[in-house]
Order: sequence, then structure tokens, then C-alpha cells
Amino acid sequence: MNLKECYAALGGDYDGVISRLRSERMVQKFALKFLADGSYDLLRQSMDQKNYEEAFRAAHTIKGVCQNLSFSRLYESSSQLSEALRSGWTPEADVLLPQVEQDYLLTTDALKELSKEAGA
Repeated sequence: MNLKECYAALGGDYDGVISRLRSERMVQKFALKFLADGSYDLLRQSMDQKNYEEAFRAAHTIKGVCQNLSFSRLYESSSQLSEALRSGWTPEADVLLPQVEQDYLLTTDALKELSKEAGA
């Protein structure tokens, strides 16, 4: 899987990220670093512990990283969750979390495949 195929698989905006970061090498470097980011684990743990302030920060971080890397699908779902948690827990947050989980797994699966192909 090449970088463009990876972006298609994860529901991202390949052209947008290339226009912002200017090279595939740079995009791939930062995209693969996403796999080591602990924000998703922090989100899950914070939601389980009902620490909604920390869950908001984690969702907001995921949203920002995804916006910068043009991971559009995960950006949209994490953005909605972030807004739902902005003032603390809401019933909507519990409804939105499964979509973030699904989009996160889709994104990381595509990135792992890219990493294998790139030998990273």
C-alpha cells in the first residue's frame, strides 16, 4: 500500500495534506508517528473512569492531529466527540464514542499496513 492508497483506506484527504506538508516523505513520516500517539488510549481510559475533562483533552488532541494530517474521517468523529465533551459528560458523548473507536481502528489499520510496506 502506498501513501495515497493509505489515505483512501483511512478516509483522508491526500491532496490536502500534500499541499500543506509539500512532500510524501514528510507526510508519511508524521502519519506513521500517529501510531505512537497515546491520545486514543487516554480517551478510552478517561471515558471508562468518567474523567470527562481529561477525555475532552484527549478527543481534542486527536481532532487536532487528524486535522493537521488530513485524516478526515477520524477528524470528523473526534471533533463531534470533543464538542460533546467540551462542558463535561453528555449522553451524546456515549453515542459518539463508538464511531471514534471505529474510525480510529480504520485509521491505524491503514497506517500499520503502510508501515509494513514502507519497512518502517
